[in-house]
Amino acid sequence: MKAEASPWRWVPTLYLIEGLPYAIVNTIALAIFKDMGVDNGTLGPLTTLISLPWLIKPLWSPFMDIFRSKRWWILLTQFTMMATLAVISFCLPFCSMSVLLALFVIVAFASATHDISADGYYMLALDRQRQSSFVGIRNTFYRGGLVLGQGLLVMLGGILQKRSGDVPRSWAMVILICAVLLALVAVYHLFLLPKAEEDRDKRESRSSSAIWAEFGESFRSFFLKKGVWWAIAFLLLFRLPEALSLNLLYPFFKDGAEVGGLGAGTQMYGLVYGTFGVVALLLGGILGGIYASRRGLRASMWPMALSLALPCAVYLFMAIAHPTSVWSIGSLIVLDQFGYGFGFTAYTLFMMRFVDGPLKTSHYAICTAFMWLSMKLPALVAGYLQQWLGYVGFFTLVMISCLGTFAAAIIARSKILGLDDELVNN
Repeated sequence: MKAEASPWRWVPTLYLIEGLPYAIVNTIALAIFKDMGVDNGTLGPLTTLISLPWLIKPLWSPFMDIFRSKRWWILLTQFTMMATLAVISFCLPFCSMSVLLALFVIVAFASATHDISADGYYMLALDRQRQSSFVGIRNTFYRGGLVLGQGLLVMLGGILQKRSGDVPRSWAMVILICAVLLALVAVYHLFLLPKAEEDRDKRESRSSSAIWAEFGESFRSFFLKKGVWWAIAFLLLFRLPEALSLNLLYPFFKDGAEVGGLGAGTQMYGLVYGTFGVVALLLGGILGGIYASRRGLRASMWPMALSLALPCAVYLFMAIAHPTSVWSIGSLIVLDQFGYGFGFTAYTLFMMRFVDGPLKTSHYAICTAFMWLSMKLPALVAGYLQQWLGYVGFFTLVMISCLGTFAAAIIARSKILGLDDELVNN
């Protein structure tokens, strides 16, 4: 029996708050460090360091299949993130860089744990048909959380900086708003997140030896799945263009024309992502979910791969043409964000199909660790590549990396997904 409450009651808020903390750690923190004088080359390793919990979260995800309910972990991590962000807001204007890094790592650990519990809850509370039906909504609000963080809140940071001239206090206000948003959603979920029958504490039915055996089994069984190495190749390659470019988008907007950037500034970056981009992303994600549920994942793979990869050309065009109009830049961002929202649906559905079966929560967490690697390994060198190649050369390289997305689509269709759109790994 599944949770009786309509998924519309909790899927949007749950995934909005899965996306927002990720944006705080990976985008707002990046913007804070950039505005405090950190160079492009250092930004990649720095943001990779503070987001490390998303890589290692499979180490504790098996215990979350056993201890307490997914709902309990969701609430605990949301309140933890709220409290830590409040501390960051208080100390940001005067604390050291090392303290800031430590606090952002705490947020990252709580956010990574929240991801495990939220994804597990989603798969326990909904049957497979509703999982497919709501994957577009889920992805849309997850990306909406990212856009809220990397768009509207970054734009607000730019406005506050322009008015006050005080960079640390401007970002402290933005972080405080994030803490308030987390508090509101955590209280909402405390009262309105339904209790799914299958979501329960399993300690009473397991001995300590059985718990450790299941911990090892979660990893062993994942790497014994049929086609697992092809699946890992897919997870690492499908988002390669985004992985290379994502950390450089804010610097691209911020850097002046003399070094090849747009010189558009923080406010413009937030505006086009937080207003124009969000509408396109929401529409693309919703249409992607509808499209995939009607045609099936295998048939949707090529259109979605093309949709995800090719719009990255807008950044190469902007690096060459240097548009200045908000409408010109906004239109290009709309194209990119719509394509990404539509194409990313295939990535999420692929992971959900691949982990279907026992220990799906732990297996999904392992998949998301590879998803983290797919984004952060290229990010480690992206800043240095941009400094070496310039923005035109760098975004040319991003377009060449689209070949990775196409290779991933070939792998998924020929090695993993069967003709009847079912996985053959069980």
